[in-house]
Amino acid sequence: MPKTGFNFTSYQGDSPPKFANRSEEECARVLDYYRIPWMYEPRTFVLERDAKGNVVEAFTPDFYLPDQDLFVELTTMKQAHVTKKNMKIRKVRERFPEINIKLFYKKDFLKLAQKFDLAAGEERSR
Repeated sequence: MPKTGFNFTSYQGDSPPKFANRSEEECARVLDYYRIPWMYEPRTFVLERDAKGNVVEAFTPDFYLPDQDLFVELTTMKQAHVTKKNMKIRKVRERFPEINIKLFYKKDFLKLAQKFDLAAGEERSR
């Protein structure tokens, strides 16, 4: 996805975010609209390692909201992918019980997009 031309006022990162899809950018716009400080993909959680210590499975949530101490993952992809994300979020909760994380489903995002008259862009696979 091309770099965004939108000037994010509530972004807390060191370099401009490079969103994986339009839905993530639209979510960032909603966060900025409400002046909610946010970070884009600031942390990866290692979920599983092999016998040699190599990372076998990891998960990087889309956003972190520092004022709420909350990680947010968007899923506007095909339903088949939603199950996989749900499993990863469950593993994050099991392995890192101190972490607050929320999954927003396509229907949740479309309601927000409609409310704020935002275009809910089509997702591309990661």
